[in-house]
Amino acid sequence: MLRGMPTPVASVTDPAVTPLTILVVDDAPDMRFLARAVLERAGIEVVAEATDGHEALEAFHSLDPPPVPTVIVLDNMMPGLTGLEAAKDMLATFPDQLIVLFSAFLSPEIEAEAAELGIAACVSKIDVTRLPEIVRRLAETRPLAG
Repeated sequence: MLRGMPTPVASVTDPAVTPLTILVVDDAPDMRFLARAVLERAGIEVVAEATDGHEALEAFHSLDPPPVPTVIVLDNMMPGLTGLEAAKDMLATFPDQLIVLFSAFLSPEIEAEAAELGIAACVSKIDVTRLPEIVRRLAETRPLAG
């Protein structure tokens, strides 16, 4: 390896590497599109999208076998179930599921509730370009059994 050169990232086709898979949940179509575009540009596979908490639960329970998706990127303020309510259900079923609460409205109270539920990270929507880095870091620090 040449000094000063970036370390190569493992290919998603490398059989020794389990690819990152993401479920993107947001009621705003433009935010789902943006999150998907940022993640896919970084080589991360978006396996499903949902528009609200109820759809998120349906998608989560239909993706098989767990831990697909590796990470769920979940908006909080949505019609029907909020992201926190959906996350509570998901984590009751699969406590090791990695969830990123991805919201424009992150207060200290919301972040505290998210941490108490077991949500792995809270990310402001203004930091959308950091999603690939964040989901990779989460997957590396808390890998899920396959």
